[in-house]
Amino acid sequence: MAEVSAEARIQAPAEQVWAQLTDWSAYGEWNATHTNFPRCGPQTLTVGGTFQENMKLMGFPAEVEWTIEELEPARVLAIRGKGPMAVVVATRYTLTPDGGATSVRIDGEFTGAAVSLMAGKLKDSATAALNESLRKLDGLVA
Repeated sequence: MAEVSAEARIQAPAEQVWAQLTDWSAYGEWNATHTNFPRCGPQTLTVGGTFQENMKLMGFPAEVEWTIEELEPARVLAIRGKGPMAVVVATRYTLTPDGGATSVRIDGEFTGAAVSLMAGKLKDSATAALNESLRKLDGLVA
């Protein structure tokens, strides 16, 4: 298993950050691993809902079939997906209001036999991507 996380304070209210985070048409403008949604991203956000995403992890393309596991608008979005080579990917976005700003934390987890072979490189690559994503998200929201 490989676990990664990144956190940033964005100078905007949680509702504004959430609106950008869930604007699927602009998802690729800030998410460093995203390449596209084959079917336009989730049509509605509901627990149990599914969607497909094409991503790039460590420079390799990957198609992930996501399921929404937890949803609390403007606070939490947790998704779990199945990727290539039986890798399971989990991502959790947590927004915590902090005055007029918002603390945004992204936690990621990768599990599966293939992960153990490349856990170190995967952690480094995914952590860099999370930090880059938060920088870009901050630039779009603020």
